Amino acid sequence: MKHNEKKEQHLSLFLEVCSQNEELRLPLHTSIVMFLLSYCECKSFKVFMVYTSSCSDAFRSQLPVPVGVSWVQLEDLPQLVRSCRLPAAVDESGRLCRAGLAVVLRHIIIKTTEEDPSRKDVLELLGFKKTCLKACAEVSKWTRLCEIGIPSAVEEHLLNPTNQVNRLPPSILTLEQRLAEPVKVHNDDKIRRQKLQEQRLRENEEKQICEASLGPSSQTSDGLELRAALAKLSVDSAPAAATRGSSEIRKVKTTALPPLEHVFAEGLYFTLTDVVLLPCIHQYLCSLQSHAARTLHQLPRLLRWYSRVREVPGVLKAAKDCGMILTVPQVPTSSLQETSGPDSPVSLLQQEEDEETTPQLAFVGGPRPTMTKLKENGIEAIFTLHPCPSWTLPWDSLPKAINPTEGKMSNIRSTRKMQQLNNLVAMVSKLASPGCTVVDFCSGTIILIENKEESLVRAQRRSTELGLKNISFFQANLDYFTGLFHIGVALHACGVATDMVLGRCIQARAAFVISPCCYGFIQNAVKFTFPKSKRFQETLTHKEHMILCRFADQTAVQLPPERRLIGKHCMGLVDLDRSWAAEAHGYTVQVMTMEPESCSTKNNMLVGRPPQGIAQEIGSSQLETLVHNRSCECPAERLQDNQS
Repeated sequence: MKHNEKKEQHLSLFLEVCSQNEELRLPLHTSIVMFLLSYCECKSFKVFMVYTSSCSDAFRSQLPVPVGVSWVQLEDLPQLVRSCRLPAAVDESGRLCRAGLAVVLRHIIIKTTEEDPSRKDVLELLGFKKTCLKACAEVSKWTRLCEIGIPSAVEEHLLNPTNQVNRLPPSILTLEQRLAEPVKVHNDDKIRRQKLQEQRLRENEEKQICEASLGPSSQTSDGLELRAALAKLSVDSAPAAATRGSSEIRKVKTTALPPLEHVFAEGLYFTLTDVVLLPCIHQYLCSLQSHAARTLHQLPRLLRWYSRVREVPGVLKAAKDCGMILTVPQVPTSSLQETSGPDSPVSLLQQEEDEETTPQLAFVGGPRPTMTKLKENGIEAIFTLHPCPSWTLPWDSLPKAINPTEGKMSNIRSTRKMQQLNNLVAMVSKLASPGCTVVDFCSGTIILIENKEESLVRAQRRSTELGLKNISFFQANLDYFTGLFHIGVALHACGVATDMVLGRCIQARAAFVISPCCYGFIQNAVKFTFPKSKRFQETLTHKEHMILCRFADQTAVQLPPERRLIGKHCMGLVDLDRSWAAEAHGYTVQVMTMEPESCSTKNNMLVGRPPQGIAQEIGSSQLETLVHNRSCECPAERLQDNQS
């Protein structure tokens, strides 16, 4: 079946089908999405299973997919979907695509509750403040573990289960370790005091039983343990009078209160994280039962978590609809014990992490010793003169919706935003030629890639108001966008977002115009560490480079001029390291200052050309699109403008 881009006027959801040993199977990401759809009873999407042309009807009929699911060949996908990794969801307009597991799952939850506001249980999957798995995997270790680490580890295990009999994946051990940590939840002081009160009540009951008999009966002990487990599952629903406790309990110091234990992956409550983990852990445990049952005793907390998830209303039915029969693995009670000695898997994992992690010592003194060290080694900040400092867009002749003054910002901020856009578009105009594809990372353009839904929806609304047709929207992390482009643009990309954009542009051999921001948020990430360039690595330690990054944020207008000058110099050094790292890939890179300098306290701009040059150029209508979508700004930039 060919997916018709023009005729589809509903929400479309595209899920991957893969093959193994000449048999079709559902990847874990697809199984997770299908499980959530079933659990939410979501009917808002038309689901398409994406397969290759070699897949026969006989193979397709063997897969556990619900009735009503359609099939589409990989080569027949809409261009928007072909530009990203699956899973992907496309809106009714066919111009907005949400890609990546966490983004798609959160979107399913939101659409479910919009269609049926009574499904409070579904909304609660997003957790406190609705932030569950919202942070991107590049900067959040927890999102990276749940969205990428555990699914990838289980997929690898399933490909060769017999070869991994005695090896527990590090990501599985990390989850086991996480389940052993004390729970931190909103208002946990009150809950912990309630737990202390219950513990003392049980102690008094046991004492009375001991005084009345030779010792506590085994039946009483079992009843108390069961009551404690149920209290954890329903602790938030206890009556207010009971949670207040006695005056003696209220006087106990917070540090002396008992810690809360995990019931589910993120603490006491069932969330989207549990939905993501369940299909992964289910398949992993089933495989272990078949090939390495003796290793199950090393995962006592994971087995308890699995058992508790089964008890959540609706989970067993949703799992069965997706072809999963959730049966708790049978493990001998004698072997199911929490191993916490020096040779336990969790302890060995912690030792490996400690060896890989350098302690972050407190910074002592200012950046001058580091700057002096660089200067002694012939490294100083280099700024290229702006090639067209007085260039400006014809703001008066552009549509009103493009002008930043139409946004929700003050006159001062809108003027500065216009000046920043003048710089950005001037550089893009110099790099581009007709037919060029421009990608604006971290908030909008010809192809807009943005992880924050509110920014993306705002840009789409303004695009519709302007009647623009040459723009596509992606709500996704950078890694999920796989489309081709010629120029990458980012205005005030916060922290490592600048380095993520740089990396994506280098991977695509595309030119770039990037204005960095929030240097103080720079940190080592999965795909890169600091310093980045060979010369900086030979001169500075990681800690010394972090000193530069922290002081590069010291450019606020209320600071003394000398301190702002040091901050600007540190900005230049950090961006020099970035530019040299790009030049190692054959790029020609210039670091320059926006004009006028007062347009932003973060006024650096990195302009890079790939070694082969750029074959095509951008048209005037595309420039308008670039301008109107770049009216967004990072929170730090807005704060600095307000402080001025």
